[in-house]
Amino acid sequence: MEYKNLDTVSSFKDLKKLNPYNVKCNINKKRIEKYQITEGGGLTYSYATMPVDETHIETFQEMADECQVIEKYKAILNGERMNTGENRLVLHQLTRGQILKDVVADGENKGDFYKEQLERIRLFSDKVRNGEIVGSTGKKFKKVVQIGIGGSDLGPRALYLALRGYCLGKEQQVIEADFISNVDPDDVANVTKDLDFEETLFILVSKSGTTQETLTNRDLVLQALKSTNIEGFDSKKHMIAVTSKTSPLASSEDVLDAFFIDDYIGGRYSSTSAVGGAILSIAFGFDVFEELLLGAHEVDVKSLHPNVLENPALLDALIGVYLRNVLGLPSTAVLPYSQALSRFPAHLQQLDMESNGKTVNRDKQRVSYHTGPVIFGEPGTNGQHSFYQLLHQGTDTVPLQFIGFKKSQFEKDIVTDNSTSQAKLNANLAAQIVAFALGKNDENPNKVFEGNRYSSLLLADQLTPKTLGALLSHFENKVMFQGFIWNLNSFDQEGVQLGKLLAKKVLSGCDGDEVLKAYADMI
Repeated sequence: MEYKNLDTVSSFKDLKKLNPYNVKCNINKKRIEKYQITEGGGLTYSYATMPVDETHIETFQEMADECQVIEKYKAILNGERMNTGENRLVLHQLTRGQILKDVVADGENKGDFYKEQLERIRLFSDKVRNGEIVGSTGKKFKKVVQIGIGGSDLGPRALYLALRGYCLGKEQQVIEADFISNVDPDDVANVTKDLDFEETLFILVSKSGTTQETLTNRDLVLQALKSTNIEGFDSKKHMIAVTSKTSPLASSEDVLDAFFIDDYIGGRYSSTSAVGGAILSIAFGFDVFEELLLGAHEVDVKSLHPNVLENPALLDALIGVYLRNVLGLPSTAVLPYSQALSRFPAHLQQLDMESNGKTVNRDKQRVSYHTGPVIFGEPGTNGQHSFYQLLHQGTDTVPLQFIGFKKSQFEKDIVTDNSTSQAKLNANLAAQIVAFALGKNDENPNKVFEGNRYSSLLLADQLTPKTLGALLSHFENKVMFQGFIWNLNSFDQEGVQLGKLLAKKVLSGCDGDEVLKAYADMI
């Protein structure tokens, strides 16, 4: 395979010669019906209000072929060492099902390893939920709390919040969950202050078993657990670990059980591994997590299609490259019209910005072009009463990625003004897409909306476990494809390391660094 920098890709040079398609003048019903693609997990990707036409699509196809993005995706699926920065395989897609050949590493079949951990999680979560595994004083677990940071928190937290309403709406048994991530002691204090420790199970998540923030929070939790003065209480029976086989947590006597991940699953890609599997299976039941894996797997398979018009994640990625590198737009807003996805934009911030926020290519050379955009977002309709002012009338164009669902999760609603709340929510979604695209003229300049603000829409019937898995995979694969096009290693994160090193230096007295000590003394 050939790895090219974007500025040497001949089809990209052709793309730069194309003028943006004038959405404002040309958006119509026929275009809306034509410019959409069905995806796995019940998703539909609509790009009718993006500044592209058939000529752009043809050039996108040439770029995808020239950059060999599908071949590189296949290399990941076949177990090649595509994380060049850390000399590791990239196997998060394998956690939800094998697509191509067996992957063998470290003397084991990795697909079988992930299946084994899933089966262990299924058995354990079933026993917790049916009361076969109980706390040290004999009480059933009614609460589960995950202790982790970064990818051990953002993805699982976003998925838990996304599925809670669905499961409650189906009247399924739900074990309530919470999360501790920030090393700020107030985070631990806030989560633990009202807990009944006898009925709480903690999940400690650290691949290395040495993550400073996570172990500090564990120690705070253990301090609270050991000071309960409850007769017969044993903290070891209230904590499990998700870690690697070689981690000190793997054989720790302070945990009830340990479930394993490996170095081939990056934190921000770990939600479909034991990192997300343990807490989601305990909270909702393993069958719910299994449906999420199925939705992700369907999109992973769909993402192998070489035709960009049959591959929504790839087309989304290519449009994003066009917006970033031809139109020069530095940010993207993710706007889910679903309260259940309240933390999904935060997860995508890490996924995208930690993966493609790079200035150095796979050959350790500085790139001459822009790479990953700034990602931000909030659920609609709250965002409409917050930052949409800038999106509509600000001086910068911000591309928008809307997410919507035809039905609510609880399916409990009320009719007012001849329409339901869900109808009002989706009316706002439709209205915003059109308002951004077409704008409005007015004699009063303050009331002029220029329009031509670009957006896409990911739409499904309802936010279900399967649909959520599909959404997760869509964005993971979009980020992966963009990394291939930008010639980046999207699977390491050296940018988070310097701050960690300096923090340790502060805690050891700053080692003669006057500037560091000046700030440390001030704080």
